[in-house]
Amino acid sequence: MKRSASRSPRLAPLTLATALGMAMPALADPGQPRLGSGQGDFGGVGLMQTPTARMAPLGGFAFSLSRTAPYRRYGLFFQPAEWLEAGFRYVEVENRRYLAATDDRNNLDKGIDFKLRLREEDRYWPQVAVGARDIGGTGLFAGEYLVASKRWHNFDVSLGIGWGYLGNQEDFTNPLAQLHEGFERRSGFSSGDDGGSVNLGSLFSGRSALFGGIEYQTPWDALVLQLELEGNDYQHEPQQNDQSQDSRLNLGARLRLTDTIELKAGWQRGNTAMLGISLSTNLASVSQAKRDPPPVDVAAPPARHTGDWDGLSRELDANAGIGVYRIRQDGASLIVEGEPTRYRSLAESEQRAGRLLHNHLGSDVETFRFRWHERGMALRESVHERDALVAAAVSSEASVAYRHGLYTHAMLADDRGDVLHDAPPRGLSYRLEPQLEQNFGGPDGYLYRLSANLDGEYRLGTRHWLSGTLSYTLADNLGKYRYLGPSDLPRVRTHVGDYLAETDIGISNLQYTGTAQLGNDWYALGYGGLLESMFAGAGAELLYRPFNSDVALGLDVNWVKQRDFDQRFAMRDYSTWTGHLTGYWQTDYEDVLAKISVGRYLAGDLGATFDVSREFDSGVRLGGWATFTDAGSDFGEGSFDKGIYLSLPLDAFFVHSTRQRAQLSWSPLTRDGGARLARRESLYDLTEERSMGRYWEDQAALMR
Repeated sequence: MKRSASRSPRLAPLTLATALGMAMPALADPGQPRLGSGQGDFGGVGLMQTPTARMAPLGGFAFSLSRTAPYRRYGLFFQPAEWLEAGFRYVEVENRRYLAATDDRNNLDKGIDFKLRLREEDRYWPQVAVGARDIGGTGLFAGEYLVASKRWHNFDVSLGIGWGYLGNQEDFTNPLAQLHEGFERRSGFSSGDDGGSVNLGSLFSGRSALFGGIEYQTPWDALVLQLELEGNDYQHEPQQNDQSQDSRLNLGARLRLTDTIELKAGWQRGNTAMLGISLSTNLASVSQAKRDPPPVDVAAPPARHTGDWDGLSRELDANAGIGVYRIRQDGASLIVEGEPTRYRSLAESEQRAGRLLHNHLGSDVETFRFRWHERGMALRESVHERDALVAAAVSSEASVAYRHGLYTHAMLADDRGDVLHDAPPRGLSYRLEPQLEQNFGGPDGYLYRLSANLDGEYRLGTRHWLSGTLSYTLADNLGKYRYLGPSDLPRVRTHVGDYLAETDIGISNLQYTGTAQLGNDWYALGYGGLLESMFAGAGAELLYRPFNSDVALGLDVNWVKQRDFDQRFAMRDYSTWTGHLTGYWQTDYEDVLAKISVGRYLAGDLGATFDVSREFDSGVRLGGWATFTDAGSDFGEGSFDKGIYLSLPLDAFFVHSTRQRAQLSWSPLTRDGGARLARRESLYDLTEERSMGRYWEDQAALMR
């Protein structure tokens, strides 16, 4: 179980699938295409046992479960780009035992898949894709493929060549052997303590066979029928688990119940039934209708302001989502300094605030200036001409002129103007939220803990605050936790079960945090206390982030000491220094953010973490990371730390706007190597409005 560094709720994969599904339409759309859209038995878009060249729409997300004795398969697959499908899977082998388990439990294998689209379908040519299954790990079901798919009316036809598990029928000699004799033999993937590394020498090597199939869209829009030719002969199954095969042809059907739920069934190997279900949605378009207070109507302005600046400040918070620091007037400009509190789009906050200001201020004010901060750190300033904003609010025909006169820039230290209102610190805020932590794939089987978290924060000023999280266990099965994996490193993470099982109530976080601005582009953060559930200590972070730049550079340094299992105030003996130099690059390619962190990890190992993520228009961020250190063989099973994560804007699921986010992360194994401190705050996240993002698109959308 890997804890998230975020303050927001954490969700388990199945819980996430359910939550995302609830945000989509409840009834199936008969106009939605069914052909080529289903999840295969292994997860990912495909027929049953074999893949196709089809892809889910951009942002596609699917959780699938299927059973074809003796295998149960659980898959979670994503479409981060139109040309890339990726996901992970567990395969439960019902007639083989998990050797490391403390009871008589089925073996569970983990795998990661990728599929790349090489060309799109057109009138004459099929869609073509290449992919790999079960890369890394033990590679029990590893296989590679090249496949093409073409649609004719109500039929979708696929044909491909498979290697490895997909090519065990060995219909012909591997055609790649003509290029190099090394493709004739498959050396196998790593196993045992080295599980997790990828044996590149095995890719597209060894046995090869044809596979393919046909999907038929029936007159009943919800039903699709399947005929499939397999490339596997089931006589080379992993763990000497060979199965009889009476036919290479499989028959199947998919029945779409709603836009999010699909049932599937089949008859495979000529002698075995298959049943399955999938939950799917689209991360790029997930949204929720809002019941926010409407923007105020534009009214005739008063001759002069009444002087109730405190009341105006409260209205700006309630309707425009601006936590006001102070209000100034400099000549004909009215300056509002504050931080965003509700709307993900600063454009929406500014347009709402502009209406409020117009209705309260006299005609001597001609310009509205919004100076955006976060925790006292100046991020940027937006300047609106009053008359243009009001005209655009009344008539969409004036929106173009309004946007042409609008500008935003880096905010310089500027105390000019008379202070009309100085707001007090925001004081105490808190929220009660659920948290579901789980571990699925370890020797002790499925472990979970459902807890209630009371998260609070007390603002001592704009730059200083106290924060804490109290966790209370509502339900769990951690009594089954017994297995402690081998480790030659200090046990900085593998005692996770002891932390979760020791007490029903614990202090996950209790710390003091302060910020500072060292220059126009330099930001600093300092913190100390109980930093996370396993470590206490103190640290600091420095970030260089030019305004609206694609690159940023950060450095964090921390001294930490391991906490006792009861998550109170007692400490264990282990202490260490940890920290990283991190480079950030917001690429111009499909909204991809790339991060590289180099430094010292909690177990004292040295190395680097590579993190790549993409944010969709919906605000959902999908990413993955891999960490390589000098731990070497001391790391144990898994070889290196890796995983995927989702950052979900709760705004997409709630009827009221919010800037809060929920985090989901998944890692196949919890190990001590490559472990990072789960810091509560990150300067790059706190300064996200330093980037313009979709500001101009939001401005245009609000005027439609």
